[in-house]
Amino acid sequence: MDRPTPFSLVFGGLAPERFAALEQAIAEAGRDSRDRDAFLLVRDVNELMQELRPEEGFGEGVGAMAALLHASYLFWLDGQRLAAIDEPALTRLLAPRPDDRPSRSVRSVRSVSGYIQLPSLRVWGVPLEGAAPEPLDGWFAMARGEALSVVAVFGLHPGRVGLTVAEVTGTAPRGLARADGSALFAPTLEGGAAAGLASIQGEEELLELAWRVEETT
Repeated sequence: MDRPTPFSLVFGGLAPERFAALEQAIAEAGRDSRDRDAFLLVRDVNELMQELRPEEGFGEGVGAMAALLHASYLFWLDGQRLAAIDEPALTRLLAPRPDDRPSRSVRSVRSVSGYIQLPSLRVWGVPLEGAAPEPLDGWFAMARGEALSVVAVFGLHPGRVGLTVAEVTGTAPRGLARADGSALFAPTLEGGAAAGLASIQGEEELLELAWRVEETT
């Protein structure tokens, strides 16, 4: 059975009607829907943000909600393109490789937005400083100028209501290495190696994994 995505869980019920209305409102306002700042200036977008606001308010999470809404809207606008990474592909993506990445722009590998879905509970990370590790479900990937914009979703599993969003944008990393000398994506959870898990340590490793997907899929 296909796993749900953050888009289907959060926006699936309202997207057909509300996202279509947003598309019309954005066009009438003369805004560029791929520019998040311009997107958030549209009244209908702000109204939807308020409807999605939890009772306790967004607090510091307002940026994460804006990132998720914008990424989900572009995902819908571009035809809901989903790339599910299977176990063999993930193993290849995580394997050590020489730092010989050619210079290239995200424009040469991605023309539309999409959602990259990893095998369930296989890759873990700490999306919020000081918080507990959470599984990385996947990420929305979008071109932003010459860079890749990654809106990652952690903590999406049956035992939890909700999710955690982390965002990173940048060109392909070069010369990336861990301070402790361990391999990129090596597990940091206790017992992680025996369980066959991998870990994302910091924003740059998340960006590195996202770029590897762009360059190989």
